[in-house]
Amino acid sequence: MTITRAEYCVIACAEAWRGAGEILASPMGLIPSVGARLARLTFAPDLLLTDGEAMLVRPDGTAEGWLPYRRHLALVTGGRRHVMMGASQIDRFGNQNIACIGDWARPARQLLGVRGAPVNTLNNPTSYWVPRHSRRVFVERVDMVCGVGYDRAAGARYHRIARVVSDLGVFDFAAPDRSMRLAALHPGVTVEEVREATGFALTVADEVPFTRDPSPGELRLIREEIDPGDTRAREVDH
Repeated sequence: MTITRAEYCVIACAEAWRGAGEILASPMGLIPSVGARLARLTFAPDLLLTDGEAMLVRPDGTAEGWLPYRRHLALVTGGRRHVMMGASQIDRFGNQNIACIGDWARPARQLLGVRGAPVNTLNNPTSYWVPRHSRRVFVERVDMVCGVGYDRAAGARYHRIARVVSDLGVFDFAAPDRSMRLAALHPGVTVEEVREATGFALTVADEVPFTRDPSPGELRLIREEIDPGDTRAREVDH
């Protein structure tokens, strides 16, 4: 059975919550959402999922609890949430930009804005999802720091960037200087492709593993229960 690149990305995102216990999973984006729901249905049954407003939901979207805003903030600022955000730019130490391209005083392009990125990154574990890996996204230095990276987070009690998942592979910050490291390749991708698409020098081991295959049961859940319409292919179509 052929496994698509999008399905490998789902698996890589789901693995961000392995062993997390009873915390709030906050996936932002289609493939991270499929990944979080898959994790909840398989190896992370204690995860809490939210509709993004005030309800805790089951993997099928039906309500299973109420999450008042004050309680949500307590989870956010107390390290009991793991958010997976997007990134318009991300640099070698994990600083993320979603605010603007160019000088912030006179930007060439205005984006979402800083929003909650500083609070997220300083107060609870954070991962990132990038559906199109390129030198425009993976840059030596972000134009504006929104999410805080390892070179700026000294003393932040709950700061941890667990992983960055792109359509090419999985990255972490396990290098001695806490810079970005290639942790896994999606099957069909080479180290040379990743290096060519990255605007800074990655730490790369002599042997890089591949993202694990989904089990038959996980494939069934993805294809038949979580995302039967194959909307995941809209984000990653190769």
